[in-house]
Amino acid sequence: MKIRTLRKTFAVAFASAMMLLVCCGSAFAQNEDSLRYLAGPRFASSNVDSLVLDDFAWCNRYVMPDQQWARFTDIERIPVAKQLQGHLKAKYKMFITQPIDHKHPEKGLFKQRVIVGFANFKAPTVIITEGYTAKYGANPRYDEEVAYLLQCNFVLVEHRYFNESVPFMQDDSTITWENLNWDYMTAEQEAADLHEVRKALSHIFYGKWVATGISKGGQNCMCYTMFYPKDVDVSVPYVGPVARAQEDGRHEPFLRDSTGTAEDRSIIYNFQMEILKRRDVMEKKLAEFSEKSNLTYNISIPEVLDYCVLEFPFAFWQWGRKTSTIPAVTESDDVLFKYFVDAVGPDYFQSWDDNAPFFVQAAKELGYYGYDTKPFKGLLKIKSAKGYLRKIFLPGGRKFKFDNTLYKSLTSFIANTDNKMMFIYGEWDPWSSVRPNNPGHDNIKFFIAPGGSHRARISNLPPEMRDEAIRTLKEWLK
Repeated sequence: MKIRTLRKTFAVAFASAMMLLVCCGSAFAQNEDSLRYLAGPRFASSNVDSLVLDDFAWCNRYVMPDQQWARFTDIERIPVAKQLQGHLKAKYKMFITQPIDHKHPEKGLFKQRVIVGFANFKAPTVIITEGYTAKYGANPRYDEEVAYLLQCNFVLVEHRYFNESVPFMQDDSTITWENLNWDYMTAEQEAADLHEVRKALSHIFYGKWVATGISKGGQNCMCYTMFYPKDVDVSVPYVGPVARAQEDGRHEPFLRDSTGTAEDRSIIYNFQMEILKRRDVMEKKLAEFSEKSNLTYNISIPEVLDYCVLEFPFAFWQWGRKTSTIPAVTESDDVLFKYFVDAVGPDYFQSWDDNAPFFVQAAKELGYYGYDTKPFKGLLKIKSAKGYLRKIFLPGGRKFKFDNTLYKSLTSFIANTDNKMMFIYGEWDPWSSVRPNNPGHDNIKFFIAPGGSHRARISNLPPEMRDEAIRTLKEWLK
């Protein structure tokens, strides 16, 4: 208790002295980063092995007096499951104020959800570059793989425009998804969000930092590393795509030629054909299923069925199913339909859900995949699948022009960076069709799980590969 009191007494005196210098010297006031980083390491350098709620509030002392963002609010401690207490001593949920536009903070602010798992002040800290919502992080049983492997801290940051971190809507209840301003839903703005979180928490966690994320979060990890390469010591993007268009064009031939075996692909195709041959029954069952599940769509039930059939091989390989589980085409309607909806999930095509802001960003700069309709000519009700992103997923049918600048920048960055980056992919995951090229440099490692899916992680790699990945991480963080 005395150590903590001394630590905070020093922090008060130090912060007060810095504020006095800010008021007296305009040159010092302009050097915002110097003020923050000078204060940072001294704040949490005591031997105290527990993190308390007030520590986050005290971080606000290091924010410039005239700056309204990068301040923590609504801080609360949340439970840690008993089985995780050997790793995590505490977990906290809070919000940080962020500029809607980091280039023009005067345009307004919003609150972004942050969840912190504490292990040790002197351990590394993993910043989780979530691509969607972070609400799962409040679950007492939640832990993150890299943080667990390294027995270190983690900081989970909810992506802007998701769940509790939506700009504009927080201040105006009349704003809807259809009329929301999406101009600031960009990788660069989100990277700046992560940078502000990183700077603010450097006053508590002064060890090395690792960035990691899964899927869209994996791409977000790459973007954050590209925009702020000095923020992190190591980056570990999992199964992250780098697509070049709204309908990239590389997924379809990958599914046709590179997933599983020829026999596997034939089994999947025959199953798709059987669903379409039984269209009348399947449409009726899909309508009943959708009504029972409270699913609504921007397209008709016959069109939903078509898109579910087209989506089937993508979803099948993405989530690592085995063709041995596919029912024979001679099975009953009920058996085929149950397997079909379990594998595809018609809710993917519903008119709106918590993850739908992703589709806006996909249409703008992240890119997505298309569908090959040619093998089903004459059996589909849709004339073409081209442009389906706007038709099915974008709010109010909004139209966004795709900008491939991010694709070009990321591709170039990964080919030339000196940053230490470890990429994890599954061999048969359709998203692996748009993974970045391995430049073959010592600072870049690719681990591709044989026969793996979008669930590929360090922990489920083959033993030799897994051990090499863990060993590399530890060596990079020495």
